[in-house]
Amino acid sequence: MSDKVECIVVGAGVVGLAIARALALQGREVVVLEAEGAIGTGVSARNSEVIHAGIYYPAGSLKTGLCVAGRRLLYPYCSSHGVAHKQVGKLIVASDEDEIAVLEQLRAAAEANGLDREDRLQWLDGAAARKLEPSLKCVAALLSPATGIIDAHGLMLAYRGDLEDRGGVVALHARLVGAERTTGGFRTRIVSEGAETELDCTILINSAGLGAQAVAASIAGLPAPAIPTLYTVKGNYFTIGGRPAFTRLIYPVPVKHGLGVHVTLDLAGQMRFGPDTEAVDRLDYTVDPRRADVFYEAIRRYWPALPDGALTPAYAGIRPKLQGPNDGFRDFVIQDGAHHGLPGLVNLYGIESPGLTASFAIADMVAGMVAR
Repeated sequence: MSDKVECIVVGAGVVGLAIARALALQGREVVVLEAEGAIGTGVSARNSEVIHAGIYYPAGSLKTGLCVAGRRLLYPYCSSHGVAHKQVGKLIVASDEDEIAVLEQLRAAAEANGLDREDRLQWLDGAAARKLEPSLKCVAALLSPATGIIDAHGLMLAYRGDLEDRGGVVALHARLVGAERTTGGFRTRIVSEGAETELDCTILINSAGLGAQAVAASIAGLPAPAIPTLYTVKGNYFTIGGRPAFTRLIYPVPVKHGLGVHVTLDLAGQMRFGPDTEAVDRLDYTVDPRRADVFYEAIRRYWPALPDGALTPAYAGIRPKLQGPNDGFRDFVIQDGAHHGLPGLVNLYGIESPGLTASFAIADMVAGMVAR
Protein backbone atom coordinates (compact mmCIF):
# COMPACT_ATOMS: atom_id res chain seq x y z
CA MET A 1 0.00 0.00 0.00
CA SER A 2 1.04 3.60 -0.59
CA ASP A 3 1.25 5.98 2.35
CA LYS A 4 -1.97 7.72 1.26
CA VAL A 5 -5.31 6.52 -0.10
CA GLU A 6 -8.58 8.32 -0.70
CA CYS A 7 -10.85 6.14 1.45
CA ILE A 8 -10.29 3.76 4.35
CA VAL A 9 -13.13 1.54 5.52
CA VAL A 10 -12.61 -0.13 8.89
CA GLY A 11 -14.29 -3.53 9.05
CA ALA A 12 -14.79 -6.19 6.36
CA GLY A 13 -18.20 -7.40 7.46
CA VAL A 14 -21.18 -7.32 5.14
CA VAL A 15 -21.86 -3.61 5.74
CA GLY A 16 -18.22 -2.53 5.53
CA LEU A 17 -17.75 -4.42 2.26
CA ALA A 18 -20.99 -3.01 0.86
CA ILE A 19 -19.83 0.53 1.69
CA ALA A 20 -16.38 -0.08 0.21
CA ARG A 21 -18.01 -1.43 -2.96
CA ALA A 22 -20.27 1.62 -3.25
CA LEU A 23 -17.33 3.99 -2.82
CA ALA A 24 -15.29 2.09 -5.41
CA LEU A 25 -18.21 2.31 -7.84
CA GLN A 26 -17.97 6.09 -7.44
CA GLY A 27 -14.44 5.79 -8.79
CA ARG A 28 -12.73 6.23 -5.43
CA GLU A 29 -9.57 4.53 -4.21
CA VAL A 30 -10.59 2.27 -1.31
CA VAL A 31 -8.73 0.18 1.25
CA VAL A 32 -10.65 -1.97 3.73
CA LEU A 33 -8.90 -2.74 7.03
CA GLU A 34 -9.90 -6.01 8.68
CA ALA A 35 -8.38 -6.98 12.02
CA GLU A 36 -9.10 -10.70 11.56
CA GLY A 37 -7.61 -13.08 9.05
CA ALA A 38 -10.74 -13.38 6.91
CA ILE A 39 -13.71 -11.25 5.93
CA GLY A 40 -16.98 -11.39 7.83
CA THR A 41 -16.00 -13.42 10.88
CA GLY A 42 -18.01 -11.40 13.43
CA VAL A 43 -21.65 -10.25 13.40
CA SER A 44 -21.97 -10.94 9.66
CA ALA A 45 -21.10 -14.62 10.05
CA ARG A 46 -23.22 -15.35 13.13
CA ASN A 47 -26.84 -14.51 12.41
CA SER A 48 -30.01 -16.07 11.00
CA GLU A 49 -29.13 -15.23 7.35
CA VAL A 50 -32.63 -13.87 6.80
CA ILE A 51 -33.68 -11.29 4.23
CA HIS A 52 -36.20 -9.28 6.24
CA ALA A 53 -39.30 -7.63 4.78
CA GLY A 54 -39.16 -4.53 7.02
CA ILE A 55 -42.05 -5.15 9.42
CA TYR A 56 -40.87 -4.71 12.97
CA TYR A 57 -39.43 -1.21 13.27
CA PRO A 58 -41.10 2.21 13.68
CA ALA A 59 -42.15 4.17 10.63
CA GLY A 60 -39.56 6.78 9.70
CA SER A 61 -36.67 4.95 11.41
CA LEU A 62 -33.43 4.14 9.64
CA LYS A 63 -33.97 0.46 10.37
CA THR A 64 -37.28 0.50 8.52
CA GLY A 65 -36.29 2.66 5.57
CA LEU A 66 -32.94 1.00 4.99
CA CYS A 67 -34.33 -2.52 5.46
CA VAL A 68 -37.13 -2.02 2.94
CA ALA A 69 -34.87 -0.27 0.42
CA GLY A 70 -32.08 -2.79 0.97
CA ARG A 71 -34.34 -5.79 0.47
CA ARG A 72 -35.68 -4.44 -2.79
CA LEU A 73 -32.12 -4.02 -4.05
CA LEU A 74 -30.77 -7.23 -2.58
CA TYR A 75 -32.93 -9.80 -4.37
CA PRO A 76 -32.02 -8.64 -7.90
CA TYR A 77 -28.37 -8.21 -6.88
CA CYS A 78 -28.22 -11.80 -5.62
CA SER A 79 -29.82 -13.05 -8.83
CA SER A 80 -27.40 -11.14 -11.06
CA HIS A 81 -24.29 -12.05 -9.03
CA GLY A 82 -25.01 -15.73 -8.34
CA VAL A 83 -25.48 -15.31 -4.58
CA ALA A 84 -27.49 -18.24 -3.23
CA HIS A 85 -30.83 -17.13 -1.79
CA LYS A 86 -34.47 -18.13 -1.69
CA GLN A 87 -37.64 -16.13 -1.11
CA VAL A 88 -39.32 -18.69 1.16
CA GLY A 89 -41.73 -16.43 3.08
CA LYS A 90 -42.36 -16.25 6.80
CA LEU A 91 -45.22 -16.84 9.21
CA ILE A 92 -45.41 -14.71 12.35
CA VAL A 93 -47.66 -16.66 14.68
CA ALA A 94 -49.87 -15.98 17.67
CA SER A 95 -49.83 -19.04 19.92
CA ASP A 96 -52.80 -17.88 22.01
CA GLU A 97 -55.59 -15.32 21.90
CA ASP A 98 -53.64 -12.79 23.95
CA GLU A 99 -51.06 -12.47 21.16
CA ILE A 100 -53.54 -11.60 18.40
CA ALA A 101 -53.38 -7.93 19.37
CA VAL A 102 -49.61 -7.98 18.76
CA LEU A 103 -50.16 -9.39 15.26
CA GLU A 104 -52.64 -6.61 14.57
CA GLN A 105 -50.07 -4.04 15.67
CA LEU A 106 -47.46 -5.60 13.37
CA ARG A 107 -49.83 -5.49 10.42
CA ALA A 108 -50.59 -1.81 11.08
CA ALA A 109 -46.87 -1.08 11.41
CA ALA A 110 -46.15 -2.81 8.11
CA GLU A 111 -48.70 -0.63 6.35
CA ALA A 112 -47.23 2.48 7.99
CA ASN A 113 -43.79 1.39 6.80
CA GLY A 114 -44.92 1.64 3.19
CA LEU A 115 -44.71 -1.98 2.13
CA ASP A 116 -46.09 -2.17 -1.38
CA ARG A 117 -48.75 -4.55 -2.61
CA GLU A 118 -46.36 -7.40 -3.36
CA ASP A 119 -44.84 -7.14 0.12
CA ARG A 120 -48.05 -6.66 2.08
CA LEU A 121 -48.68 -9.06 4.94
CA GLN A 122 -51.55 -11.51 4.69
CA TRP A 123 -53.73 -12.24 7.73
CA LEU A 124 -54.43 -15.94 8.30
CA ASP A 125 -56.62 -17.63 10.89
CA GLY A 126 -55.30 -20.75 12.59
CA ALA A 127 -56.83 -23.15 10.08
CA ALA A 128 -55.42 -21.27 7.09
CA ALA A 129 -51.96 -21.16 8.67
CA ARG A 130 -52.05 -24.89 9.39
CA LYS A 131 -53.06 -25.55 5.79
CA LEU A 132 -49.76 -23.97 4.77
CA GLU A 133 -47.75 -25.57 7.58
CA PRO A 134 -49.52 -28.67 9.00
CA SER A 135 -47.07 -29.04 11.91
CA LEU A 136 -47.82 -25.55 13.17
CA LYS A 137 -49.89 -24.73 16.25
CA CYS A 138 -51.33 -21.21 16.32
CA VAL A 139 -54.60 -19.28 16.54
CA ALA A 140 -53.63 -16.71 13.90
CA ALA A 141 -50.66 -15.73 11.77
CA LEU A 142 -49.27 -13.12 9.42
CA LEU A 143 -47.73 -14.35 6.19
CA SER A 144 -44.80 -12.26 4.94
CA PRO A 145 -44.18 -13.33 1.34
CA ALA A 146 -41.19 -10.97 0.91
CA THR A 147 -39.01 -12.67 3.55
CA GLY A 148 -36.17 -14.89 2.38
CA ILE A 149 -32.90 -16.57 3.26
CA ILE A 150 -29.42 -15.90 1.92
CA ASP A 151 -25.86 -17.17 1.93
CA ALA A 152 -24.33 -14.31 3.93
CA HIS A 153 -20.76 -15.31 3.12
CA GLY A 154 -21.61 -15.56 -0.57
CA LEU A 155 -23.00 -12.02 -0.43
CA MET A 156 -19.81 -10.73 1.17
CA LEU A 157 -17.73 -12.46 -1.49
CA ALA A 158 -19.82 -10.77 -4.18
CA TYR A 159 -19.38 -7.35 -2.57
CA ARG A 160 -15.64 -7.98 -2.26
CA GLY A 161 -15.44 -9.09 -5.87
CA ASP A 162 -17.10 -5.89 -7.09
CA LEU A 163 -14.77 -3.85 -4.88
CA GLU A 164 -11.63 -5.56 -6.16
CA ASP A 165 -12.81 -5.36 -9.77
CA ARG A 166 -12.75 -1.56 -9.29
CA GLY A 167 -9.25 -1.63 -7.81
CA GLY A 168 -10.18 -1.75 -4.14
CA VAL A 169 -8.09 -3.66 -1.62
CA VAL A 170 -8.97 -5.69 1.49
CA ALA A 171 -6.11 -5.77 3.99
CA LEU A 172 -6.44 -8.65 6.45
CA HIS A 173 -4.74 -8.78 9.87
CA ALA A 174 -4.78 -4.97 9.76
CA ARG A 175 -6.11 -3.31 12.91
CA LEU A 176 -6.67 0.44 13.16
CA VAL A 177 -5.35 1.58 16.53
CA GLY A 178 -5.59 5.36 16.17
CA ALA A 179 -6.35 8.28 13.89
CA GLU A 180 -6.05 12.05 13.96
CA ARG A 181 -7.16 14.92 11.74
CA THR A 182 -4.74 16.36 9.20
CA THR A 183 -5.21 19.22 6.78
CA GLY A 184 -6.18 16.76 4.06
CA GLY A 185 -8.19 14.24 6.07
CA PHE A 186 -6.86 11.70 8.58
CA ARG A 187 -3.61 10.02 9.50
CA THR A 188 -4.30 6.51 10.71
CA ARG A 189 -2.11 4.14 12.67
CA ILE A 190 -2.43 0.49 11.69
CA VAL A 191 -0.95 -2.60 13.34
CA SER A 192 -0.32 -5.54 11.02
CA GLU A 193 1.73 -8.62 11.93
CA GLY A 194 3.14 -6.84 14.96
CA ALA A 195 4.38 -3.78 13.08
CA GLU A 196 2.77 -0.34 13.19
CA THR A 197 2.46 1.77 10.05
CA GLU A 198 0.80 5.07 9.16
CA LEU A 199 -1.60 5.57 6.29
CA ASP A 200 -3.22 8.88 5.35
CA CYS A 201 -6.72 9.11 3.89
CA THR A 202 -9.26 11.73 2.91
CA ILE A 203 -12.32 9.70 3.97
CA LEU A 204 -12.48 7.41 7.00
CA ILE A 205 -15.44 5.05 7.48
CA ASN A 206 -15.82 3.23 10.80
CA SER A 207 -17.90 0.11 10.14
CA ALA A 208 -16.24 -2.09 12.74
CA GLY A 209 -19.39 -3.70 14.14
CA LEU A 210 -18.73 -4.84 17.69
CA GLY A 211 -15.52 -2.81 17.61
CA ALA A 212 -17.04 0.43 16.31
CA GLN A 213 -17.06 2.18 19.69
CA ALA A 214 -13.43 1.21 20.37
CA VAL A 215 -12.36 2.44 16.94
CA ALA A 216 -14.22 5.71 17.48
CA ALA A 217 -12.58 6.20 20.87
CA SER A 218 -9.15 5.91 19.19
CA ILE A 219 -9.86 8.86 16.86
CA ALA A 220 -8.38 12.04 18.32
CA GLY A 221 -10.81 14.92 18.62
CA LEU A 222 -13.98 12.86 18.40
CA PRO A 223 -16.28 14.04 21.21
CA ALA A 224 -16.96 11.28 23.72
CA PRO A 225 -20.71 12.12 23.92
CA ALA A 226 -20.97 11.29 20.20
CA ILE A 227 -20.06 7.65 20.91
CA PRO A 228 -23.12 5.67 22.09
CA THR A 229 -22.78 3.00 24.76
CA LEU A 230 -22.34 -0.54 23.46
CA TYR A 231 -24.46 -3.34 24.95
CA THR A 232 -23.34 -6.79 23.83
CA VAL A 233 -26.13 -9.36 23.65
CA LYS A 234 -25.41 -12.98 22.80
CA GLY A 235 -27.81 -15.04 20.74
CA ASN A 236 -27.51 -18.81 20.82
CA TYR A 237 -28.71 -21.12 18.04
CA PHE A 238 -29.63 -24.79 18.06
CA THR A 239 -30.26 -27.12 15.14
CA ILE A 240 -32.08 -30.39 14.53
CA GLY A 241 -31.47 -33.24 12.13
CA GLY A 242 -33.90 -35.01 9.84
CA ARG A 243 -36.55 -33.79 7.48
CA PRO A 244 -37.69 -30.21 8.21
CA ALA A 245 -41.14 -29.78 9.75
CA PHE A 246 -41.72 -26.46 7.95
CA THR A 247 -41.22 -25.01 4.48
CA ARG A 248 -41.31 -21.38 5.64
CA LEU A 249 -39.66 -19.46 8.43
CA ILE A 250 -41.72 -19.49 11.64
CA TYR A 251 -41.49 -16.54 14.03
CA PRO A 252 -43.34 -16.04 17.30
CA VAL A 253 -44.59 -12.55 18.12
CA PRO A 254 -41.60 -10.35 18.99
CA VAL A 255 -40.27 -10.00 22.51
CA LYS A 256 -38.39 -7.14 24.13
CA HIS A 257 -34.99 -6.62 22.43
CA GLY A 258 -35.53 -9.52 20.05
CA LEU A 259 -37.77 -11.40 17.65
CA GLY A 260 -38.11 -14.48 19.85
CA VAL A 261 -36.79 -18.01 19.30
CA HIS A 262 -37.76 -18.60 15.69
CA VAL A 263 -37.34 -21.31 13.08
CA THR A 264 -35.16 -20.52 10.11
CA LEU A 265 -34.04 -22.73 7.27
CA ASP A 266 -30.63 -22.83 5.70
CA LEU A 267 -30.31 -23.15 1.94
CA ALA A 268 -29.99 -26.92 2.30
CA GLY A 269 -33.36 -27.03 4.07
CA GLN A 270 -32.09 -27.80 7.58
CA MET A 271 -34.01 -26.18 10.43
CA ARG A 272 -32.27 -24.08 13.05
CA PHE A 273 -33.69 -22.28 16.04
CA GLY A 274 -32.74 -19.02 17.71
CA PRO A 275 -31.55 -16.65 18.77
CA ASP A 276 -32.28 -16.20 22.44
CA THR A 277 -30.98 -13.13 24.30
CA GLU A 278 -28.15 -13.32 26.82
CA ALA A 279 -26.39 -10.20 28.06
CA VAL A 280 -22.61 -10.74 28.01
CA ASP A 281 -19.55 -8.64 28.76
CA ARG A 282 -17.05 -10.50 26.56
CA LEU A 283 -16.91 -12.18 23.17
CA ASP A 284 -17.64 -15.82 23.97
CA TYR A 285 -19.26 -17.80 21.17
CA THR A 286 -19.64 -21.06 23.09
CA VAL A 287 -23.20 -22.43 23.15
CA ASP A 288 -24.16 -23.84 26.56
CA PRO A 289 -26.20 -27.03 25.89
CA ARG A 290 -28.22 -26.33 29.05
CA ARG A 291 -29.87 -23.37 27.33
CA ALA A 292 -31.80 -25.90 25.25
CA ASP A 293 -34.30 -26.21 28.13
CA VAL A 294 -35.56 -22.68 27.40
CA PHE A 295 -35.61 -23.40 23.67
CA TYR A 296 -37.84 -26.48 24.06
CA GLU A 297 -40.37 -24.46 26.03
CA ALA A 298 -40.40 -21.61 23.52
CA ILE A 299 -40.52 -23.77 20.38
CA ARG A 300 -43.27 -26.08 21.63
CA ARG A 301 -45.65 -23.13 21.88
CA TYR A 302 -45.88 -23.28 18.07
CA TRP A 303 -44.45 -26.76 17.36
CA PRO A 304 -45.69 -29.14 20.06
CA ALA A 305 -44.28 -32.18 18.26
CA LEU A 306 -40.64 -31.19 18.86
CA PRO A 307 -39.09 -34.45 20.16
CA ASP A 308 -37.23 -34.58 23.46
CA GLY A 309 -33.46 -34.45 23.08
CA ALA A 310 -33.64 -33.38 19.43
CA LEU A 311 -31.87 -30.01 19.69
CA THR A 312 -28.12 -29.79 19.14
CA PRO A 313 -25.97 -26.69 19.87
CA ALA A 314 -25.11 -24.97 16.59
CA TYR A 315 -23.44 -21.56 16.96
CA ALA A 316 -23.78 -18.20 18.70
CA GLY A 317 -23.61 -14.60 17.63
CA ILE A 318 -23.16 -11.37 19.57
CA ARG A 319 -25.20 -8.31 18.63
CA PRO A 320 -23.85 -4.74 19.00
CA LYS A 321 -26.95 -3.22 20.61
CA LEU A 322 -27.34 0.39 21.62
CA GLN A 323 -30.11 -0.17 24.16
CA GLY A 324 -29.79 -1.61 27.63
CA PRO A 325 -32.21 -4.11 29.19
CA ASN A 326 -34.58 -1.37 30.37
CA ASP A 327 -34.39 0.85 27.29
CA GLY A 328 -36.82 1.12 24.41
CA PHE A 329 -36.18 1.06 20.67
CA ARG A 330 -32.83 2.40 19.45
CA ASP A 331 -32.22 3.01 15.79
CA PHE A 332 -29.09 2.54 13.74
CA VAL A 333 -26.69 5.42 14.35
CA ILE A 334 -24.85 6.66 11.24
CA GLN A 335 -22.94 9.87 11.90
CA ASP A 336 -20.97 12.12 9.58
CA GLY A 337 -19.13 15.35 10.30
CA ALA A 338 -22.36 17.28 10.81
CA HIS A 339 -22.98 15.15 13.91
CA HIS A 340 -19.51 14.97 15.47
CA GLY A 341 -17.51 17.83 13.93
CA LEU A 342 -14.87 15.83 12.01
CA PRO A 343 -15.54 16.22 8.28
CA GLY A 344 -14.66 13.14 6.25
CA LEU A 345 -15.41 10.70 9.09
CA VAL A 346 -18.49 8.46 9.11
CA ASN A 347 -19.18 6.26 12.15
CA LEU A 348 -21.74 3.44 12.13
CA TYR A 349 -22.99 2.09 15.47
CA GLY A 350 -25.49 -0.56 16.47
CA ILE A 351 -25.66 -2.19 13.03
CA GLU A 352 -27.39 -5.39 14.07
CA SER A 353 -30.49 -6.92 12.46
CA PRO A 354 -31.65 -5.96 9.86
CA GLY A 355 -28.15 -4.83 8.89
CA LEU A 356 -27.52 -7.67 6.43
CA THR A 357 -30.78 -6.99 4.58
CA ALA A 358 -30.13 -3.24 4.70
CA SER A 359 -26.46 -3.46 3.68
CA PHE A 360 -26.99 -2.29 0.10
CA ALA A 361 -29.05 0.70 1.22
CA ILE A 362 -26.71 1.57 4.10
CA ALA A 363 -23.86 1.61 1.60
CA ASP A 364 -25.77 3.95 -0.70
CA MET A 365 -26.54 6.24 2.25
CA VAL A 366 -22.90 6.42 3.35
CA ALA A 367 -21.67 6.89 -0.22
CA GLY A 368 -24.11 9.78 -0.52
CA MET A 369 -22.74 11.34 2.68
CA VAL A 370 -19.23 11.07 1.26
CA ALA A 371 -20.26 12.56 -2.08
CA ARG A 372 -21.77 15.58 -0.32
